[in-house]
Amino acid sequence: MTLDVQTIRKDFPVLSREVHPDTRLVYLDSAASSQTPLPVLEAMDHYYRWSRSNVHRGVYRLAEEATDLYEGGRTKLAAFVDADPRGVVFTKNATEAINLVAYSWVRRHHKPGDVLLSTLMEHHANHVPFLYAAKDLGLEVRHVPLTEDGRLDLDAARDLVADGRVKFLAMVHVSNVLGTRNDVAAMTALVRDANPEAVVLVDGTQAVPQMPVSFRDLDVDFYAVTGHKMCGPTGIGALVAKPERLEEMDPFLTGGEMIRDVSIESVTWNDVPAKFEAGTPMIAEAAGLAAAVDYLTGIGMQAVREHETALTQTFIDRLSQVEGVTVHGPRDAELRGGAISFAIDGVHPHDVGAMLDSKGVCVRVGHHCAKPLMKHLGVVATARASLYLYNDVDDLDPLVEGIVAARSFFRR
Repeated sequence: MTLDVQTIRKDFPVLSREVHPDTRLVYLDSAASSQTPLPVLEAMDHYYRWSRSNVHRGVYRLAEEATDLYEGGRTKLAAFVDADPRGVVFTKNATEAINLVAYSWVRRHHKPGDVLLSTLMEHHANHVPFLYAAKDLGLEVRHVPLTEDGRLDLDAARDLVADGRVKFLAMVHVSNVLGTRNDVAAMTALVRDANPEAVVLVDGTQAVPQMPVSFRDLDVDFYAVTGHKMCGPTGIGALVAKPERLEEMDPFLTGGEMIRDVSIESVTWNDVPAKFEAGTPMIAEAAGLAAAVDYLTGIGMQAVREHETALTQTFIDRLSQVEGVTVHGPRDAELRGGAISFAIDGVHPHDVGAMLDSKGVCVRVGHHCAKPLMKHLGVVATARASLYLYNDVDDLDPLVEGIVAARSFFRR
């Protein structure tokens, strides 16, 4: 199925604006945060205008409507990633979801000498919480190295797990820097072949917006997602988990709503997932996330995947024709997502970003919250263009022209 990009673009008002005189906006930073379509804005506005109330607390009409909106967001997100709604815990973002696992699973279930396995391509959000826990608990952390083209070295991974001591794996599904689409099933099988009781957490923030994802088929224990990268609002994400894993965890945030009973001396937690959602939750954001799920479902995630793959390959092929430009990550778009990091010999990424901004092109420059990977690549920063469902080949022209102009101007 071919996406009707021009029709899709009409759903995103910001894409019609000029950022400089006679210079249209070319938004190529969706890996950082996607733009928001009208149905999402309308869903949140409807809650604030007509159903503003708290959830799970009242028996009057507005309270019931708000609760239905909130729980409807949970149900729709669960269906979108093929998971049990009882395993969907709303958080403020994926970072909080990962920290929930670090505090409530790793710190409770691991002891000195246990081994945590990660990779060299992780976002700080999927690295720092476990590094912190490992230092506090006396755990060993191992990292899967990368191949020359930016994929996980599965042979090296097999050696790292051979002693059967790896009890926890934290890995990214799609890299926010390299674009690499990792084989989660293969990595999970490697770890569990060596230790069948190993627990697996996947950072799915870049995968869920770009491709069909089935939590059941992946058969991992935890999967972190965020709303603002999948056409949804900021301020909401989720930990998708096997309900039985959540039942083995205690909350690390406590307060109202997440309790079943409280006395002066003791507390009994609520059922999952409520026991992890203390206080007034992100109600409007849940309504917006539900609308984002409906929006993406209507377009079709396989169609989104195919569109991104074709556009990514076109961009990589065009970049390969520009002298002095290095593309990080796989050159085959079938092996990656829509985030393409690149460097121009002798030109700082911030200068590249400034030149592109003068042409209306928005890209990310910096270390992309992945400093260990930057050090592995031998760079301090890169420029990154990330393509999404509202981009097409017309967006590539000012992007490539800006890259060529940056190379010409800053290397004089």
